[in-house]
Amino acid sequence: MAGTDQRTDYRVTFLVLCAGVASFSLLQSMVNPVLPTIEAALDTDQATVTWVLTAYLLSASVFTPIIGRIGDKVGKERMLVVALVALAVGSLLAALAPSIGVLIAARAIQGIGGGVLPLTFGIIRDEFPRDKVAGAVGTSAALLAVGGGIGLVLAGPIVDVLSYHWLFWIPMVMTVLAALAAYFFVPESPERTAGRINVSSALLMSSWLVTLLLAVSQGHSWGWGSPITVGLFVATAVLLPVWVRAEARSDSPLIDMRMMRIPTVWTVNLVSLLFGMGMYSMFAFLPQFLQTPDDVTGYGFGASVTQSGLMLLGQTVATFLAGIYSGRLAARFGSKAVLVVGATLTAFGTLGLVVAHDQLWMVLAETTVLGLGFGLSFAAMSNLIVDAVPQSQTGVASGMNANIRTVGGALGSAVLASVVTANARPDGLPVEAGYTHGFGVLVVTSTLAALVAVFVPVIKARTHVVPGPQTEAEAAEHAAAAEVTAVR
Repeated sequence: MAGTDQRTDYRVTFLVLCAGVASFSLLQSMVNPVLPTIEAALDTDQATVTWVLTAYLLSASVFTPIIGRIGDKVGKERMLVVALVALAVGSLLAALAPSIGVLIAARAIQGIGGGVLPLTFGIIRDEFPRDKVAGAVGTSAALLAVGGGIGLVLAGPIVDVLSYHWLFWIPMVMTVLAALAAYFFVPESPERTAGRINVSSALLMSSWLVTLLLAVSQGHSWGWGSPITVGLFVATAVLLPVWVRAEARSDSPLIDMRMMRIPTVWTVNLVSLLFGMGMYSMFAFLPQFLQTPDDVTGYGFGASVTQSGLMLLGQTVATFLAGIYSGRLAARFGSKAVLVVGATLTAFGTLGLVVAHDQLWMVLAETTVLGLGFGLSFAAMSNLIVDAVPQSQTGVASGMNANIRTVGGALGSAVLASVVTANARPDGLPVEAGYTHGFGVLVVTSTLAALVAVFVPVIKARTHVVPGPQTEAEAAEHAAAAEVTAVR
């Protein structure tokens, strides 16, 4: 384990962090295109195999802010190792899974690795020179979207040449190497938050997240008016305000409500919710659109899983390049401006898919614009959150931001699934208008994200570390006070 007397070069630390983020992001998306293959191999049905995605979503949504918060308190480096080990163990179990039940359990274990992202941002803020933070945060944040795109590109060839088991073996090897490198090269966190871990708050937060995401992700198959779906929504409506009240009254909150009320934090979180609705829905439904047999339906391109992934390669490359250059753009124009441009590009790219999707070159151009928007927006949102909160709360703040984006993705995917499949053909395939209307919904959410981004406060003066002892509430209150010079 790297000591604190001799700090590891920040560039080495950055490579280790990127390896961890890349491993997590690959596991987010590589499984999606091959669910039918897993369904056949494990002799299950479509309703059951979707839990391979749902278990991962639920687990990641619960553990991302919790692991980030524990990292703020006990040390980000050691929790990074814990998160990477969980990813590796879950990947090993998934690769060897003899049944669908074991695979679902393995995916739930992998979800613990969601803490990698907020821990990464916290370590960057702790270890990097101030002028390097924005670029490093932007690149690592964009890697999450890049990994999602690469997963779609690689899934088909891996399954064709090897088997679906290698969708887990490859990330497992990456994660093991990243965990070892983190243990030996990533230095211990110099910043710690005092106080205990609030277990009751963690349980309450986990409860409302699980009830909400279960209802949203399974409502389409269970029926939106079914007793179980309605019951889960009612439970969420009860548990969420109970959790907020408990956190507000706690002397050691898991999520400090004063921090969540900081103008920059709540507006960026709203952008994340809206942006997540569009981005994750695109990851889910664009491959399906490309794979639709055009000779049967009159739309789509009849692509295989491998071909549809390659068609989205331009989007992935654009996301990566936008993430790399986002730091320079933010230094020159500000992270808010980068976010507004990124969200606007996302809206234009989605609008293009609505009005012009008959030729492959059109779709390639539009998805490349989407990739630029994804990369710029991911980077800008992360930088705005990191800059807006006290250094001791970087992990939990960025964890909640990532979590809210995940919730948005679940909501967007559920809405899009309902719209796309509202009018199906006799053969079960959606009609073209289903995709057109679905992408139209995402134009609205992306446009709203761009509009909200315009009103994100710009911090003119900021004191990141306040000398002397502070309670968590005092730190968050100081962060809010630092925004009195904000301009809108």
